[in-house]
Amino acid sequence: MELQLIRPKTHRVCRGQTLSSIARTFGVPPRLLAAQNDLTCEVTEGQILVIPSAGNLYRVQGGESCTLLCGSVENFRKRNGTVCLYPTQEVLL
Repeated sequence: MELQLIRPKTHRVCRGQTLSSIARTFGVPPRLLAAQNDLTCEVTEGQILVIPSAGNLYRVQGGESCTLLCGSVENFRKRNGTVCLYPTQEVLL
């Protein structure tokens, strides 16, 4: 068996791109992209972002919980960068 290094996917922000548009392009929730890159404000041109591994993007419906969606609150937090959950939110399963 050969050991292979897996490098994180990165993206250089282009003029006119926003956090939301980049997240949509890579199929990740904007909140997760912000958390992964320790962002406190909008992205700037030339900035390098680490793109988290994508999963199944899902839109939350009323009555669902973190545990129902990801097996535990901790798994939900790791995948989505938050423990907040509300209807219409896009999360990774």
